[in-house]
Amino acid sequence: MESGARTPATFVLVPGFWLGSWAWEEVESALRDAGHEVEALTLPGLGAADAPRRGIRLADHVRAVAGAVAGAGRPVVLVVHSGAGAIASGVADRLPEGLRRIVYVDSGPLADGMAINPDLAPDLDEIPLPSWADLEAGGSSLEGLDEARLAEFRRQAVPHPAGPARDRIRLINPERHRVPVTMITCTMRSIDVARMAKEGHPFFGELSRQQVDYVDLPTGHWPMWSRPADLATALAAQA
Repeated sequence: MESGARTPATFVLVPGFWLGSWAWEEVESALRDAGHEVEALTLPGLGAADAPRRGIRLADHVRAVAGAVAGAGRPVVLVVHSGAGAIASGVADRLPEGLRRIVYVDSGPLADGMAINPDLAPDLDEIPLPSWADLEAGGSSLEGLDEARLAEFRRQAVPHPAGPARDRIRLINPERHRVPVTMITCTMRSIDVARMAKEGHPFFGELSRQQVDYVDLPTGHWPMWSRPADLATALAAQA
């Protein structure tokens, strides 16, 4: 190996709401071309529009990702986008020794007892992809996505199981705080996220107890489509 060459890493890529492994295709290809091993996941209930979603819980998503981490055979770089941040918290609690690093892509960790959306109706089984206007009104910027990309997003998107969004996460293992973390911030500035972490913000307060590196990648909420090459480069640098 040449002096200064990077050791190839194993990446596990977890998409956010409404997405499957297909969302990572360009990033996955770039990481593979750089010599890394990559597994992009489709979470339970998100394999197809007609897949059953009733009864799927956050624990099922955590279990699926933990299984991929354990099956890698060596510590992995776990990359989570958006709402998958809750899953990373659960995996770090269950299997900290299996993680070389967690990379949150426009995402963040949850603290014990928190949920992404605890007020969802208990009888709601799934969350359809909202309108573009509603997404942007909720803070999910579409910057960098042209009409063709938006159409493809809409075509492939699958309703997200409501259970994982509604469930409160339970964390008991302090070893989770020993896993190094990278925050790739897209729709917010890293300086603002770091400030909110210090202030104990519900979605970033956990960062104050972790070793964190920040990377600014200004774009919309889906950088795997708006800036895939730059995102792959940023991920490879974390390896």
